[in-house]
Amino acid sequence: MSSGVFKKSNGSSRLVITTIMGMMFGYFIGVSFPSVSLSKINLPSSVRSSIDVAVSDNHQNSATGSLSESLDSGGASSTPKIFVPKNPRGAESLPPGIVVSETDFYLRRLWGEPSEDLKMKPKYLVAFTVGLDQKSNVDAVVKKFSEEFQIMLFHYDGHTSEWDQFEWSQRAVHVSVRKQTKWWYAKRFLHPDVVAAYDYIFIWDEDLGVEHFNAEKYIQLVKKHGLEISQPGLEPNNGLTWQMTKRRGDREVHKDTEEKPGWCSDPRLPPCAAFVEIMAPVFSREAWRCVWHMIQNDLVHGWGLDFALRRCVNPAHEKIGVVDSQWIVHQVIPSLGSQGESENGKSPGQAVCTSLTVMHVGQNDVVFLFSLTTLTQLTYIRTCPPIYVRDRCKKEWALFQDRLANADKTYFAQTRNN
Repeated sequence: MSSGVFKKSNGSSRLVITTIMGMMFGYFIGVSFPSVSLSKINLPSSVRSSIDVAVSDNHQNSATGSLSESLDSGGASSTPKIFVPKNPRGAESLPPGIVVSETDFYLRRLWGEPSEDLKMKPKYLVAFTVGLDQKSNVDAVVKKFSEEFQIMLFHYDGHTSEWDQFEWSQRAVHVSVRKQTKWWYAKRFLHPDVVAAYDYIFIWDEDLGVEHFNAEKYIQLVKKHGLEISQPGLEPNNGLTWQMTKRRGDREVHKDTEEKPGWCSDPRLPPCAAFVEIMAPVFSREAWRCVWHMIQNDLVHGWGLDFALRRCVNPAHEKIGVVDSQWIVHQVIPSLGSQGESENGKSPGQAVCTSLTVMHVGQNDVVFLFSLTTLTQLTYIRTCPPIYVRDRCKKEWALFQDRLANADKTYFAQTRNN
């Protein structure tokens, strides 16, 4: 009896001792080996297949290969070995093949193959700054543009859904920010890398009559005459400010004109040449890349910009012009003026037509002085927003000219010093 108990006890002791020795052996084996990175593990095919469960059969091999490459490269903790100085700023650590530095306004589906999203790609962009009151007029203008033209509406009054009654509105790009001007929108939403897909960019007002305008023929003439910056001719009896933009009935295009005595120090400079107005300009992709950089963030009305456009093309007197055979009517509706602030009991719409003296000065630019006192010139002052907004316009014009002149002086001084 006692012998059996002893044997049982002895067997239990050996089991306990063996277990303890095994645990100690395992512990020492474990601590004696260096840590093993998962990246060095050759995963069995059974494990890899479990990882690939969520990947479609068509892409299983490529996904497994990508996983293996990622594991072999050391994972996210490794220091990037790519540096490409020619990449866009901030993307130097990316391989050039994955960098997409430009984009577009093409509307895409949320399903299907991405390569099948677009039946056609619009070649041109037309951007309007609009309010609901001009809805019918804008509809008439948009219908002059085919599907080759991407339509974009900047809504300054906050109304967007009301435009859904138009079939074309479903394909348009809508941007709504209240009480802003088209140059404010253009600076923020029409960056050259955003509109790089379009050959020409139209930046138009909302109060234009287009009965005698054909968009396709306009593009043909712009290309034929080598115009990088252009506008349609204006109906002479409506909203005319400058002789340069006046429509001529005896030609397709004109690039120069004659103004009042003393207004043009050089016949190849504005406003006698190399000049279009800012109500309905059309820019080539290359010209817009330059013009965009010249637009100031805080000068939202664009006054003075028309006299400086010539700096973006060369020779300007050959590449800036007015297309006469495709012409428009400026309806002179200062609708954006109602977005101003009331002051001294006067509503924003109560404009006061006072005489205005303007002097334009710049590096190698025209210098002229005139007073808006004649009946024709008062037409121009009525196209301005009401008095308080117009005061801002005049201040912006002076600020822009000062900045441009100072930039010229700084540049030429640095050039001489170097």
